Amino acid sequence: MTVEIRRGSARFVTREAGRETRHTFSFGPHYDPERLGFGALVCHDEHLLRAGAGFEAHRHSGLVILTYVADGVVRHRHGDAEPRDLAAGELGVLVTGPGVEHSEHAATTPTRFVQLWITDPDADDRALVHAVHPAATGPTGPLDLPVPGATVGVLRLAAGETGVLPAAPRVYATLARGALQRSSQIGRASCRERV
Repeated sequence: MTVEIRRGSARFVTREAGRETRHTFSFGPHYDPERLGFGALVCHDEHLLRAGAGFEAHRHSGLVILTYVADGVVRHRHGDAEPRDLAAGELGVLVTGPGVEHSEHAATTPTRFVQLWITDPDADDRALVHAVHPAATGPTGPLDLPVPGATVGVLRLAAGETGVLPAAPRVYATLARGALQRSSQIGRASCRERV
């Protein structure tokens, strides 16, 4: 089993008025043929926004978009639906189906969120769904999310706590806060420090 650790400082950075984005994979003007995605995962970004800044209405299709809010509040709007606020510790899920327009803005300052895009092979057959799931506190099993071909979970550890990543042919884990120390056993990680 191969384990690759990629530090946040090695990510591509895009800066625009009121926002900074760190891209793990190739995105926009940033291209690296070795960093195109991880299986069905095609985007892993971390966004830092000042109040009111964000992303105006834009269109996506064929994706399940997961938004985990680390700090602040993200105001999300899609289609004609009423805006929905995602607070720190919450996970938003947007199934884009054959196509949906949405926007995201910081309702507070600063707001920091992590976003993952997973390709959806059933996009033409699925209805648009938007749901908010509270993040787990402490070790948890998989969340019941409409993500095809993938299992998603949230693991929140206090300093010194240990968690175990699931056994699977491919596992992608991202750290939203703090630092991790990986043990010699593949798949185990412990929180060394909480920031």
